[in-house]
Amino acid sequence: MKKIEAIIRKTKFEEVKEALLSSDIDWFEYHDVHGIGQSRQERIYRGVQYSTDVIERVAITIVCRDVILAPTVDVILQVAHTGEIGDGRIFVSDVIDTYSIRTGEHGDTVLKDRK
Repeated sequence: MKKIEAIIRKTKFEEVKEALLSSDIDWFEYHDVHGIGQSRQERIYRGVQYSTDVIERVAITIVCRDVILAPTVDVILQVAHTGEIGDGRIFVSDVIDTYSIRTGEHGDTVLKDRK
């Protein structure tokens, strides 16, 4: 099993959410985050100057079976991409085990992806 943590632009969240739900991801967690990157370029948007390190972002966390890792990452990469500084990052890590609190089951069978 893998844990995918994606930090994306808040403006791209709805598109990414819909794409994930359409691609067999049954559940994921998300929350607003703030961070500071190395790039600190000034940009102008509709006449207002802003710094690229203060773009609002959303963190998405998904735990999935290994078999759907690549398609899930591909969906996020394609939909969250703008080509501008600050598009975000995706982190993938191993998950040792998972447990269902309701049933007591454990292992990747607890995850209900359709693949």
